[in-house]
Amino acid sequence: MSINTDQVKGRADEVMGKVKETVGAVIDSKELEIKGAIQKNIGIVQAKVGDVKSKIAKI
Repeated sequence: MSINTDQVKGRADEVMGKVKETVGAVIDSKELEIKGAIQKNIGIVQAKVGDVKSKIAKI
């Protein structure tokens, strides 16, 4: 299975979002926590789009 840019960027955004979400919770910053959750979820979706593109390319 080849990796495409959507998969890489999506997973990177997912990790960075998780970090922001955790830091926001630790320092009691709801804004950072929410921004992290949004970035994490966008990353998850983008990675899944990349997964689908990869599967389609195999056909």
